[in-house]
Amino acid sequence: MNEIFENLYDMTAFSNIIADPQFLIMYAIAFVLLYLGIKKQYEPLLLVPIAFGVLLANFPGGDMGVIQADENGMVMVNGVLKNIWEMPLHDIAHELGLMNFIYYMLIKTGFLPPVIFMGVGALTDFGPMLRNLRLSIFGAAAQLGIFTVLLVAILMGFTPKEAASLGIIGGADGPTAIFTTIKLAPHLLGPIAIAAYSYMALVPVIIPLVVKLFCTKKELSINMKEQEKMYPSKTEIKNLRVLKIIFPIVVTTVVALFVPSAVPLIGMLMFGNLVKEIGTNTFRLFDAASNSIMNAATIFLGLSVGATMTAEAFLNWTTIGIVIGGFLAFALSITGGIFFVKLVNLFSKKKINPLIGATGLSAVPMASRVANEIALKYDPKNHVLQYCMASNISGVIGSAVAAGVLISFLA
Repeated sequence: MNEIFENLYDMTAFSNIIADPQFLIMYAIAFVLLYLGIKKQYEPLLLVPIAFGVLLANFPGGDMGVIQADENGMVMVNGVLKNIWEMPLHDIAHELGLMNFIYYMLIKTGFLPPVIFMGVGALTDFGPMLRNLRLSIFGAAAQLGIFTVLLVAILMGFTPKEAASLGIIGGADGPTAIFTTIKLAPHLLGPIAIAAYSYMALVPVIIPLVVKLFCTKKELSINMKEQEKMYPSKTEIKNLRVLKIIFPIVVTTVVALFVPSAVPLIGMLMFGNLVKEIGTNTFRLFDAASNSIMNAATIFLGLSVGATMTAEAFLNWTTIGIVIGGFLAFALSITGGIFFVKLVNLFSKKKINPLIGATGLSAVPMASRVANEIALKYDPKNHVLQYCMASNISGVIGSAVAAGVLISFLA
């Protein structure tokens, strides 16, 4: 009888969890992420599947955790060392489980991040940026955190490829961070993806914190509409619709010529936007890109990225360094945008609210909405949303180009 109970006990996950309590930490992390996604509604479309993936990956015996291959592509399969890239997909599914099949087919190949960028492009309106083109420069300034953290991470002992993957978190763009990490440091994909999406979700907390540290009440009260009336723009757009159709074609061509390695992200982003802007004739493509394809890609990306966060892969000093470094990259990017606005204001009669610089991230449109709420606290008539969207949208392009530059130099 005792043997039967022992066998029943061994059959459950309890024996493994008691033998290795680290699983409990991973459950706590998963529950916190689920709470943020469900209760706080921080990026729920991404955070909920990632958090659930973390949960699934850490049940012993479930075989839902992703097994990371080393730099040479070698993984341990049933006690035998095998090259993952020489294994047929059906063998990966059979011997390593469902999540490894999804991960190595859709994520590790770099397939899903550009597909998600296509959906983001289909959901993005570049109109606010084109109407306020001079503000888009602040999207470039906000990439400061990426390159600052890259240098700091190298000094701390990370390799240049690992440091670049860590720094790209400062772009506040999950797909870009994943795409860059796959190319440069795939063994860090789990913690970097989690850090990137967690900080994106914490935009409503981090932006107000940084703004409060570096901006005065007078600066935050700068009314952009009043500045427009005092110093009207000399440039007038006669046909915005035509410009919005030409824009993705021109950007793709220019980026492809100067930073070819950024084409998978920028090209798909702009294609998604192009089919949106053409209108009725390509509506079916726009509908597929922005709904069914985007939703399916998000589910598979979120679950499989979450499944990379096994206790063994996540609970170590490297991951803790990534979490801290990711926060610094994020905060420095916001700070870089703010101080660039301050610099421009020193030499310009037409003042700019520093919140425009603070939104030069890729977290669209949450960063802009948060900045608008801050501005309204200081002046209920000061709506800065459309101005923030200009730098916010350019931040999407800026982070993708920065990723392309890093991949070109380091891959």
